[in-house]
Amino acid sequence: MEVATLPMELWRVILSYLPLPDLGRCCLVCHAWRELVLSLDNTRWKQLCLGCPECRHPNWPSQPHLEPASWREALKQHALASRTWTQNGVELQSSACLHLFRRRKDRRVLHVGVGCEFETLRGALGAASPYDRVVLHPGVYEEQAELALKVPVELVGLGQLGEVSLLVCVEQQCPTARLCNLVFMPAWFSTVVYKTSWGHVQLDNCNFEGAQLQVRGPGTCQARFCSFSHGGSANFLGVALSLLDSCDFSGSDAASVTVDGSPVSERNWACKHLAALARTLTSEGSPTNGVPPRGSWGTGNAEVGSTFSAEDWGKAAWQRSTGAPLLGQDTVIEDGWGEDRLCDGELKSHEQGNNQASWDYKLACDRHSLAPLLKPQPDGSLPPASSPDPHYVIPGLLSLSQELQRDPEAQLLATSIQGCFVRRCVLRDGKGGVHICNYGQARLEENVFRGLNYAVRCIQNSTIVMLRNEVRECSASGVFLRLSAHGLIAENNIHSNGEAGLDIRKGANPIILCNRIHSGLRSGVVVLGNGKGSIRSNQIYNNKEAGVYILFSGNPVVSGNHIFQGQAAGIAVNENGRGMIIENVIRENQWGGADIRRGGDPVLRNNYICYGYSDGVVVGERGRGLIEGNHIYCNKGCGVWVMASSLPQLLANYITHNRIYGLAVFCRKDPENREPRVGDGAVQEWGGERRGGGDGARRGGAQENFNDDGEIFAWENDLDSEDERYSARRSISVALVEGNCMSHNGAVGLYVKTSEPLNVIGNLLNSNCATGIAVLQSTQLTRLVANCTLDNSLGGVTVEKDCRVELRGNGIYDNKGHGVSFCGDGQIGENDVVGNRGNGIQVSSNADVKVLHNRVQPSKGGGAIVVLGPVKGVIGDNVLFQGHPGNKEALLHMDPSNESCVLNNNIILQHTNSCPSHTLWALENPSARPLADSTSGPSASGYSSRLTISMTARISATVESGCHNSGSMFCSIL
Repeated sequence: MEVATLPMELWRVILSYLPLPDLGRCCLVCHAWRELVLSLDNTRWKQLCLGCPECRHPNWPSQPHLEPASWREALKQHALASRTWTQNGVELQSSACLHLFRRRKDRRVLHVGVGCEFETLRGALGAASPYDRVVLHPGVYEEQAELALKVPVELVGLGQLGEVSLLVCVEQQCPTARLCNLVFMPAWFSTVVYKTSWGHVQLDNCNFEGAQLQVRGPGTCQARFCSFSHGGSANFLGVALSLLDSCDFSGSDAASVTVDGSPVSERNWACKHLAALARTLTSEGSPTNGVPPRGSWGTGNAEVGSTFSAEDWGKAAWQRSTGAPLLGQDTVIEDGWGEDRLCDGELKSHEQGNNQASWDYKLACDRHSLAPLLKPQPDGSLPPASSPDPHYVIPGLLSLSQELQRDPEAQLLATSIQGCFVRRCVLRDGKGGVHICNYGQARLEENVFRGLNYAVRCIQNSTIVMLRNEVRECSASGVFLRLSAHGLIAENNIHSNGEAGLDIRKGANPIILCNRIHSGLRSGVVVLGNGKGSIRSNQIYNNKEAGVYILFSGNPVVSGNHIFQGQAAGIAVNENGRGMIIENVIRENQWGGADIRRGGDPVLRNNYICYGYSDGVVVGERGRGLIEGNHIYCNKGCGVWVMASSLPQLLANYITHNRIYGLAVFCRKDPENREPRVGDGAVQEWGGERRGGGDGARRGGAQENFNDDGEIFAWENDLDSEDERYSARRSISVALVEGNCMSHNGAVGLYVKTSEPLNVIGNLLNSNCATGIAVLQSTQLTRLVANCTLDNSLGGVTVEKDCRVELRGNGIYDNKGHGVSFCGDGQIGENDVVGNRGNGIQVSSNADVKVLHNRVQPSKGGGAIVVLGPVKGVIGDNVLFQGHPGNKEALLHMDPSNESCVLNNNIILQHTNSCPSHTLWALENPSARPLADSTSGPSASGYSSRLTISMTARISATVESGCHNSGSMFCSIL
């Protein structure tokens, strides 16, 4: 019969009445008939799929409203899966055609029920032969003793699900069995209703109400479209492989699924069939085939679903960051150090300088060692130190496929299928989801965990693979990893949990890739108690507390993540936490982008910390750490804020375009037992200064629950020896600021008010909106060595009264105020001070200072060295160059009443009418400071690799002390 003889619509109506076997036969007629039958996918095939009593909607239970891609394919997959239990015969491999002559199993159908040939299930099982089908008619079947299933049979409930209930305990003692369309309830003597220890059981469309399924290796299980309610659960003990597909777990009073013990080495016949089926199911949702993850991936903030560049959100975020009247949540400008502070002499020269053209008499000073940081790049763009606007290319997130290509261990985990495979299940409204312990192995894929106490708990050297799951609304943490657990957690959507999204401790070491961890009521990821882990390419955002919280000797690698829009710090490292924090984008967080305090000692390297509503990096009391090569810019507060008793190393960072200070070093300590309160607006009054709350990891007064079910851990017993990743770090006893670029900040570039020593070496401070370096309090020695302060809106360096400061080998050029304004105690030696619009070096008040071996040339309106007031010390061996011939100020001036300051062997070079002296003057032997001696060999640190100049030289200089009776010392200047 030709298809064309009737309209296609009429053929579809006719074929819609055919049963499944007849549709199959029609497909074999010809190609046209096959295409006609396949076109019935949304009509007849859908009816057959939904009408099958042995299965449910293909996307049940997580997305029953979503239709499958093909109803016919879904019915086919169900038919193939439902036959797994019958494939335990001996394989015929001698010839490819012998399967045609294999004798088919003779199957009887035994009916059980009132008025049937068997009234009890026990009687039917006793009379059953291998592979018989036992049909239970509607009713309740109860057995007073345990049933033994000794031959392979199929138990099927007749009618709708729920019409056949079994109050039994069955022990399987045969190779295979299948149970379908049954409701299991616990018998009076045991809550375990079905158990097998060596055979394979297949469960289709069954309910376990308050009952337990127990599978012990080498036994296996395949459960599809089953419900475990009212405390029902599945327990797997040493299983090699079992599959839970499209099941629903609810109301558990313990874990819904427990995987206990290492997979046994012995395998039963079903393992290879389940492995092949599992690989097929896994390939359907692999990260390389474009299948979107299940759950609520399409909901929420549309901004976070893709990779961002600076052009996408940088300008808008910067406008939001700078447009609000609030200066910052963590910092303010104090003591008048803002854009408006100008002394009388500076104000005069500043007004003159605004209309002053560049003058020809200035010494050339643009060949110092830091000058390449200011020159245009090969592509013509301005470097961060020169650009008035922030131009950064933000690295995007890597995909899971890219991450797996880079990490063979993660790739091996992603393809491994062993232990219990839980797929497309819903685990909800109970105490626990999946519990893996004692070297157990589990794979969780495309499941939904919601409304539980915890979703996943992996402990005791167990291995977990979690792919494309949704974990939400857990009252505690979403995923716990303890006691050397490990595995792969990738492409999950973890959100809205009561505690941390991921909690890693006690030696656990997972690989966490490409997840969305957001909207938590506490932190996104917590690593503590000697926990480790590799946390890469995740989006961590909108958590109420720190995006990543590391403490109590936690030591993870946090790399390539986007951590943004958090309500507290982006990353917090407290209480002796460590970690490698590398190449992350940390932006738009309410508190510090990175918060380090109370013994925290991380490596913070090559991160982008930007557009924060407070400071970029906060190093609190007793904070340590290596902060290297980061781009810290466009934050509402300071770029970096350092508190008392801390010992950080800040090396080769770009700290630019922040609204207040570039780097602020303060003496104030964190208050004892003081936590911020939401009602305080995260701003407290401490010692007359407004400052953010005590712990950047936590927002609000509540404490994060770091105890596990009430257990108190002795963290001091978990501390490791120093990790090898820290072995190359330089050991220091004084806080170190070296090789950084602090530019275009809204106030002072480097602000110092501390009672502890500080070393500031080889930094570039330019184009800041106030003074380049301001030292307001320094009771111990602050060393400013080989820095360049250039073109700042006020002075180059300001040192207030009673401060102990050493200036050695610096270049101080073209600032709008005094080059050096010094009121403290110490020394000013071997500096080049050229082109500043105020005085070159002004020493005043009761300063006790040595000014030796400097080269000074003022601008048009100031003197070279000016001594005001009762200054004590020595002014000697300096070379003073006259600036513009029209400048009538004395190059060297000292109050006539001063008798305690000695002037000794200073050289004054002035213009003459007969000789244009400025054409002969130059900064030579040595050249313009700061210097770089290329003959001294490579730098010991290499910390400036992120800068456009490689500072590979070491300069040795004899440095005199800040006090007259302290002797001398030897400094190495990078």
